[in-house]
Amino acid sequence: MQEQILIEKIRRLPADKQAEVEDFVDFLSQREEDRQLTHAAAKLSEEAFRKLWENEADAAYDKL
Repeated sequence: MQEQILIEKIRRLPADKQAEVEDFVDFLSQREEDRQLTHAAAKLSEEAFRKLWENEADAAYDKL
């Protein structure tokens, strides 16, 4: 239902404003994709960084 209301609102806009809406939707989609990629990259690097973070030499920093 919400989707249909949004579609009707967009249809009532002039063509140039519809283009702006499309650009904004593309922006939101790209931003979400970027966030997912960043999260996935961080998750993949956890194991490699764990070796650097969890060691005796850096144990003092864990207490700060």
